[in-house]
Amino acid sequence: MLESTIAAIRPLDDAAMAAARELHGRLTKPAGSLGALEELSVRLAGLAGACPPPLPERAAVAIFAGDHGVHAQGVSPWPQEVTAQMIANFLAGGAVVNAFARQAGAAVTVVDVGVATPIPTAGTEPLDPAGGASVLDPAGSARLLDPAVPRLVDANVRPGTADLTVTAALTRDEARAAVETGVRVADELIDAGAGILLTGDMGIGNTTPAAALIAAFTGADPAAATGRGTGVDDATYQRKVDVVRAALERHRPDPADPLGVLATVGGLEHAALAGLILGAAARRVPVLLDGVIAGSAALAAAAFAPDAVGAMVAGHRSAEPGATLALRKLGLDALIDLGLRLGEGTGALLALPVVTGAVRVLHEVATFDSAGVAEK
Repeated sequence: MLESTIAAIRPLDDAAMAAARELHGRLTKPAGSLGALEELSVRLAGLAGACPPPLPERAAVAIFAGDHGVHAQGVSPWPQEVTAQMIANFLAGGAVVNAFARQAGAAVTVVDVGVATPIPTAGTEPLDPAGGASVLDPAGSARLLDPAVPRLVDANVRPGTADLTVTAALTRDEARAAVETGVRVADELIDAGAGILLTGDMGIGNTTPAAALIAAFTGADPAAATGRGTGVDDATYQRKVDVVRAALERHRPDPADPLGVLATVGGLEHAALAGLILGAAARRVPVLLDGVIAGSAALAAAAFAPDAVGAMVAGHRSAEPGATLALRKLGLDALIDLGLRLGEGTGALLALPVVTGAVRVLHEVATFDSAGVAEK
């Protein structure tokens, strides 16, 4: 599956991009007056191979969740059980991502790709006040794109990674299984009618492997790629930097071997997010990136298939320093910068109306000729 997905990824369509630029020149606005939105709409036309491109409607957030053996090194003050507890919160509709998703009309799919502890879902009530589909749907048979019904997909590859300071976090087969899980989720959501995918993540300690991935793919010093995650103190931050440095020195990951990098210093949610991005790119559907976890996964996806960058839209610039390094390496500019560092998909959801607006201009704004407006 991974190889066929990569083979399906193609460059942006030059003719469609040229048509979008030409159309922008005829719309009733000064040339270039919409700034970055104009180039975004041009890229989305190139991705779709059509001008105007489809409106990015029926948005779907995919939150991949996993735990991390490196948690044993004291890189986070939060207990590992919080990963499973937050999944229950997602399913109950009580997290920030749920609030933002309801505002945006986006569906929420939570994918357990590597959670280490049982998910306390017993007694969870459905959000549908009419008593419709359950919020817990391991078989994936609920209404996939219903914003009112968060769902859980059981795709656990293993219950958390190994400690990357001691051994490889994953085997190559496990890393591949996680990537292919992400591809399958992308296909499922797109087949259900999603016009844009948004990345989400949950995993206590997951900014540590994210920093290791970013340092591996960009060549940055671990201190530059590592941030404070949930807001750790100085001693814990220095421990994180030392852990990332030790893992990179132990494994010497080769950025030309993205599966190997994910296996040695990555996480299950990072690998699955890379697969989601690849799956969206193969289907020529945009994927709106959230924060630093998504950035690290996007670097892996770009290493698998450089043309996958054409499907990526950087939703926001995370306060985590590694996120800026990742976006710079990918050549992407963030749409918003609000100092966010929550994850879950929250920043991507806030940026979603910006993406929709960029495309809507090409659909709905009159040209000078059709509006009877004189050009300069």
